[in-house]
Amino acid sequence: MCGRYALHANPDVIALQFGLEAKPVFKASYNICPGSEVLVVTRDGPRRHRWGLIPHWAKDAAIGSKLANARGESIAERPAFRDAFRQWRCLVPASGFYEWQSIAGQKHPWYLRPKDAELFALAGITSLWKGVRSVSLITTQSNALMERIHDRMPVILAPEHYAQWLDPDNREVEALMRLVRPYPAQRMQAWPVSTRVNQRQNDEPALLSPVPPRQSSLL
Repeated sequence: MCGRYALHANPDVIALQFGLEAKPVFKASYNICPGSEVLVVTRDGPRRHRWGLIPHWAKDAAIGSKLANARGESIAERPAFRDAFRQWRCLVPASGFYEWQSIAGQKHPWYLRPKDAELFALAGITSLWKGVRSVSLITTQSNALMERIHDRMPVILAPEHYAQWLDPDNREVEALMRLVRPYPAQRMQAWPVSTRVNQRQNDEPALLSPVPPRQSSLL
């Protein structure tokens, strides 16, 4: 799964990498949580969506609190996600993401990102419900680096696949599913961070600072 992530890139860099006509307006954050308004990139440009998908057929918005992530293996069949997967895909710009490792009954946070990219795209799907635009992040099985922290990880898309992912006319499920895969472990890095990230009110650059590794941890 993906419970938190960060985005603190320069807006000009985001505009350049995602081919936007103007730099996006957003507030840098080091602890983006489900339920927050987040920056997404669609075929029509940058948008603000609530993190937690509300399917277009939902009776109320409460379901969104349970749908921050969409499991990639079943996304094409599950009613909550299949329409969005076929028609309303998006990119979610990120600087890194957090995951929690269980050690002796306690959960310890890690910060992860590609080694070669200070800005990258998480794969997402969107929905419109009664004027509310919402988004889920797609997850897949962990790679060799991630699996010692958690058994799931968000799908990271390479820039050469942005256009294919965003194309609303691309409804070839098999081709899209080939992009729903773990990012190469050798191209990622991870380090343990403070449990201060557990509190959503904490949001500052210091959250990304490494802390000493725990017993039986990845390092």
